[in-house]
Amino acid sequence: MDSFKQAKSSIQDENTLKGLDLVYNQITKAFEELGVTKIKALGEQFDPNYHNAVLTGNDPDKADNEIISEYQEGFIMKNDRVIRHSVVQINKLG
Repeated sequence: MDSFKQAKSSIQDENTLKGLDLVYNQITKAFEELGVTKIKALGEQFDPNYHNAVLTGNDPDKADNEIISEYQEGFIMKNDRVIRHSVVQINKLG
């Protein structure tokens, strides 16, 4: 999934992008059928059970411990088993 997102950001040919979107959608559908979903991160409160904080920021307009950036998506199984934690930046006030 990470490689597809990286490829999409660097490819400019419309037909190639359409092809990548088709494959990306098929992978997403297969994940859903297996019960794998993306962990919510951006704008959520940091939870060490689901998120791995690698940086902190200081935005007075955001809540303390709110996730302000997501660097890598995390995934979870339907039974709440984490496959991969989301790699995030959290807001720290004071």
